[in-house]
Amino acid sequence: MGAPKNRLKQAMRDGRMQIGVWLNLGATGTAEIAAGAGYDWCCIDAEHGPYDVAAIRDQLIAIGAQGPASMVRVPADETWMIKQVLDFGAQTLLVPMVDTPAQARAIVAAAKYPPAGIRGMGAAVARASNYSGIADYIEDANDEICVIVQAETPAALDNLDAILAVDGIDGVFIGPADLSANMGFPGRPDAPEVIAAIEDAIGRIRAAGKAAGFLDFDPASFARYAALGVTVLAVGSDALTLAQGLRRRAAEARQAVAGG
Repeated sequence: MGAPKNRLKQAMRDGRMQIGVWLNLGATGTAEIAAGAGYDWCCIDAEHGPYDVAAIRDQLIAIGAQGPASMVRVPADETWMIKQVLDFGAQTLLVPMVDTPAQARAIVAAAKYPPAGIRGMGAAVARASNYSGIADYIEDANDEICVIVQAETPAALDNLDAILAVDGIDGVFIGPADLSANMGFPGRPDAPEVIAAIEDAIGRIRAAGKAAGFLDFDPASFARYAALGVTVLAVGSDALTLAQGLRRRAAEARQAVAGG
């Protein structure tokens, strides 16, 4: 039977738009709601969300039960973190703050079994193989792992072509908030210099035959980034959606009881 097919990785290869949502709250119930809302993928954001390793596993289970693909953003490019989330059953990794091709190569190695990499052979006792229920999991597990790295600094953009040339890198995700801050425009991802850098990077990613990812919560921008060639587009966050919805309802209620 082999490792489960990674539908998100295949869609990226085919150039099909995949729309996703960021999960920052760390709540399994919220993950279930998001996973049933119609997105193609859900990103468990362990970089900025309150996730321990058990919470990541629980959210992978919750999302999988609803149908969308899962992506896990690990907090850093640490081999042990990558090994754990893969053993939990994650197949798509998002790794932040990747500035060099050496980092990219190390991340790919951490995600692949020998001889292609250094991933530890522990899946037989882990969820990834259904606790040995998938007897031949390791035979094609490497083929189904998807590695996406984030370019979030001027150094990453300077090294982008070399990062894209690393075998095993499936896509590059542009992080507009960190990139704008690191370019000297904190809180201004719409600065012309930042926009120009982002557009140039997306073009280079696509020219290299890799998937370009981007995060933007403004619906007015979605079509523009699709036209630029972004195929992995994050369009919302559980935390922001809940916060904005609750604030709006409180304001509506206060206005209504005050007589409009």
